[in-house]
Amino acid sequence: MEADLYPPVKRYLEGLGFEVKGEIRSCDIVAISQDVTELVVIGELKRSFTLELVLQAVERTAVCDEVWLAVEASKKGRGRESDARVKKLCRFLGFGLLTVAATGRVDVIVEPGPWKPRSNRKRRSRIVEEFRRRRGDPMAGGSTRMPQMTAYRQQALVIAEALSEGPSRPRDLRPIAPDAARILLSNVYGWFDRIDRGLYGLNAVGHAALATWSDKIPREKGKSSEAA
Repeated sequence: MEADLYPPVKRYLEGLGFEVKGEIRSCDIVAISQDVTELVVIGELKRSFTLELVLQAVERTAVCDEVWLAVEASKKGRGRESDARVKKLCRFLGFGLLTVAATGRVDVIVEPGPWKPRSNRKRRSRIVEEFRRRRGDPMAGGSTRMPQMTAYRQQALVIAEALSEGPSRPRDLRPIAPDAARILLSNVYGWFDRIDRGLYGLNAVGHAALATWSDKIPREKGKSSEAA
């Protein structure tokens, strides 16, 4: 029961100089510093880290200075409290995170306090580049049961459609697919056959892909939408 976590957490907070009481206006723990600052800390207890625990803590943020989450320590150290994403979430929200072992030992996993995520410029630039290179909006958000329609796949489909009308050379395909040479050479999807030096054609796998993705092939406005 969550109540089993209360005594160890109470002792821990008392050791930090707080006066601690349980179940104050639906808060599992309320701790108030015993100095003139009157720092108010609210703690929420759960056997494991859950969404409900986070939602309860979010509700407490407007009425206290710090929020601490306390969960039972997993026996093998593989609980969600060890997940790097959980720690990141707590830091993002400014919550402290404690684990309570069966022996009563309390460990601090995350200290409470304001936190701003570190900017990852490389990942950001990749997202922006893909956004700008993608033509139209071919995939509905949340689609997970089919391959993603990336800008790369879009160009590959444009090339495949052109080759369905006959073999061609990368330089001739460049106006409709700027990366034609690289896409044909790497042949990631296995759609293309090298017929001669610098000459490529579409194989059976490519024709099947055109049929599968016929409604996703990007075309310029005004061009017929019929798939080859």
